Amino acid sequence: MEQLVTGALKQTLDKKTLAESIRVRKATPEDVNEIYRIAATVGQKNKDANLGFLIDDYKSNPLKYKEMFLSRIYELEHFYVAYASHKPVAFLMAYSKADWLRYNPNWLDDIYWHPGFDKKYTKKFVLVDKTAVLSGLTGLGIGSKLYERLIADITAKGIKNMFAETIISPVPNFASLQFRRKQRYQLAGVRYEEYNGEILTDLIYHKRV
Repeated sequence: MEQLVTGALKQTLDKKTLAESIRVRKATPEDVNEIYRIAATVGQKNKDANLGFLIDDYKSNPLKYKEMFLSRIYELEHFYVAYASHKPVAFLMAYSKADWLRYNPNWLDDIYWHPGFDKKYTKKFVLVDKTAVLSGLTGLGIGSKLYERLIADITAKGIKNMFAETIISPVPNFASLQFRRKQRYQLAGVRYEEYNGEILTDLIYHKRV
């Protein structure tokens, strides 16, 4: 029993040391394999509502998803990796308003806005689309470090509004809901979308920075 406790304590200390060494930078094309690997550790065929990434099975088509991540690295200004010892362990992918509406032109019109939400906040924003931390390293504040970098960059450009979506049906994304609460997002609306023959229910969250 003592050996098990000692081993668990060592693992906790190792994770804490790793978390303290985390640095954040913009993603580069050379990161695409590691970004895919991180996504594949959480976005699997057997979905876990406590891990997030509930829609796609990233292991089902590695080439497709690597090409998607690579294209976003080239296209998006706000695509970051958190790394330790030069190896990415998490990433965050966010879209400017123009980029998001290019892929989702009806997004603003499709939302059933909360009665208390002021739509003036949609004039200029970024939308955080994906945040993933390597399985086994969640809860160490790594995602928060990615957010700190994003917020620093967008506020320097005069952008004060952030949006994010969280799926609650057909499978609720508890990991995302918890993170929205931690980051102090406010519910702004709800949206329905069809994806691969299913109707998804997305909660739209907003945050002023």
